[in-house]
Amino acid sequence: MTEVDQGIFKTFIRLVYRSSLARAIIYTIGHIFIAMTCNHLITGAPLDLAAADALIEPMINGVWFFALDKFWASKIINKVTHEA
Repeated sequence: MTEVDQGIFKTFIRLVYRSSLARAIIYTIGHIFIAMTCNHLITGAPLDLAAADALIEPMINGVWFFALDKFWASKIINKVTHEA
């Protein structure tokens, strides 16, 4: 590895470890494996279906959260700030 490559690599590592990005990635991977295992153990679903559910369900929840947050920001927060 050249000196420039080493500098870029070290900078990248510092950015990842000083932010919450690494923790978020590790948490997400852990969440997928935990959800897959729970689904398999509780329902008896095959691991491939449990893995699909562990990946798809959080994506649907993300869309739901986005829609809810947009509604909340446009209706609830605006109402509260105008009343104050």
